[in-house]
Amino acid sequence: MVPGMQFQWDWLCFSVLLFSAVGAESQASEVEVEDFDKNSENANVDKGAPTLEVVYKTPMPTGEVYFTETFDDGILSGWVLSQTKKEDTDEDIAKYDGRWEIEPLKENMVPGDRGLVLKSVAKHHAISAMLTQPFIFDSKPLIIQYEVNFQNGIDCGGAYVKLLSKSDDLNLEYLYDKTSYTIMFGPDKCGEDYKLHFIFRHKHPKTGDYDEKHAKRPDVDLKKFYTDKKTHLYTLVLKPDNTFEVSIDQTVVGKGSLLEDMVPPVNPPEKIDDPNDKKPEDWDERAKISDPNAVKPEDWNEDEPPNIEDPDAVKPDDWLDDEPEYIPDPSAKKPEDWDEEMDGEWEAPQIPNPKCDKSVSGCGEWVRPLISNPNYKGKWKPPMMDNPNYQGIWNPQKIPNPDYFEDPHPFRMTPVSAVGLELWSMTSDIYFDNFIICSDKEVADRWAADGWGIKKLVASANEPGMFSQLITAAEERPWLWILYVLTLALPVGLGILFCWPAKKIDEDLEYKKTDVAKPITKGELEQEIQGQDEELEGPNDNAGDGDEGGENEDSDEENDIAQGNCEEESNKSNKSGSEDEMKEADESTGSGDGPAKSVRKRRVRKD
Repeated sequence: MVPGMQFQWDWLCFSVLLFSAVGAESQASEVEVEDFDKNSENANVDKGAPTLEVVYKTPMPTGEVYFTETFDDGILSGWVLSQTKKEDTDEDIAKYDGRWEIEPLKENMVPGDRGLVLKSVAKHHAISAMLTQPFIFDSKPLIIQYEVNFQNGIDCGGAYVKLLSKSDDLNLEYLYDKTSYTIMFGPDKCGEDYKLHFIFRHKHPKTGDYDEKHAKRPDVDLKKFYTDKKTHLYTLVLKPDNTFEVSIDQTVVGKGSLLEDMVPPVNPPEKIDDPNDKKPEDWDERAKISDPNAVKPEDWNEDEPPNIEDPDAVKPDDWLDDEPEYIPDPSAKKPEDWDEEMDGEWEAPQIPNPKCDKSVSGCGEWVRPLISNPNYKGKWKPPMMDNPNYQGIWNPQKIPNPDYFEDPHPFRMTPVSAVGLELWSMTSDIYFDNFIICSDKEVADRWAADGWGIKKLVASANEPGMFSQLITAAEERPWLWILYVLTLALPVGLGILFCWPAKKIDEDLEYKKTDVAKPITKGELEQEIQGQDEELEGPNDNAGDGDEGGENEDSDEENDIAQGNCEEESNKSNKSGSEDEMKEADESTGSGDGPAKSVRKRRVRKD
């Protein structure tokens, strides 16, 4: 291959690598469309259109439900705004006067779909609605599901719902923070603390008091659900066997048991510390004490300083003792408006002494450098030893818990008759939609497919390409640029390494070509023939007849064949020694004489 063709081949390899990377980015940026429910006919995607067209239909429950709300009719039918005030709060913000509106989404809007939007900042908000029928905690599971979108992100505020406890005196116009509820569920955030609440109020069977029981925090990173400005689906499933599951976007993020995974636990301990038990005055909890028999050594000098001057230090010969490190700036001038009576005597600012630059060791008074004092030991303390009187850490004795009880069925909570949003927020435009309370998980899943599923379909279709997502991620995390550079440099480097040949190969090929194509002169050919004849005559000095000569000829032929095989093996890749080139070499030697021609013929025949 000639150098020009090799150069083109190198650029071809590099171009293939480059276009492969671009093609991979283009392919990755395509949007996958997920079929949320094959039985649902609410979404109709026109693949040939430039944008995603969705035919939206308000979700309808497919089974028994206790409450549903889509807000698609644009009116707050059945919802009641609170008219009360919050206790123990400044009068300016105590009233529940936060504003609510019914609006479509600001981004990834689905035509025909609306939601309830919290509009006010730094206000208390409270709105509620009665269930179609109360939910009784007996043999059926409880499923709570709704959608939330933090359209402007969230600084501090909640988006949780409360299932209000059933009572004869429940008045939705007086909903406030102390209104009795049975379950609180949903997202909440303040500062950098991202929470997903599941709280239920448990009634003490002996005292009748209610205590809040909090589920353990999910072991997942919740931040993206608050910051990506997407609509997310929150689901709580409570089962009669006292187990629960918490899901976001139909993915379980937390689960457990009401008996084992709540804080504080539902059932108190059987025994508690005796409140009347006190630690004895002579109780010794010290595991180590100072050795009372230890004596400070006589040679221990506590007055030795930790550092001393180096006695071996010598002042450098170029040290300038008479030159100060800083001098007044000779170019400085007193300002024209300087008043010595008001401002005092003017002094030029100090600058480093130019005579004390790096060319000398230093200026000013020379002081010996300090070194660690080998005799320094510090203040003496007696060594520590095991305390022979050690009695361990004191704990009060245990006594039976007078308030102990065992509730084997905490699922049997106080019945609920209403759902409410009682919130404080420092961020506006929090979007709520598609509430459902039921007992059948399949009913909740179909409801999600017809509502949240359509929103996710539209949001996925409107997602930016892979390249745009990478740029956005790098703007938030600049260290990703290093990873991007390394990721691109590795395949390019490997492509250059394997596709770009070394210069040594071209030189070797060129050298072999010129070496084989070199013509043979007539004098060199005759000298070579004469040497071969002498070698052939050597073993025939004692030849007696023609048969022996024939045998020698056969032996010579075998040697020539073997030699030819060796030459052929060593020059496999080089075909320039063909018969045509040998003829050209013969012609280049001139006409020559008879013996020379006969020898050439014999050599060709042997080959």
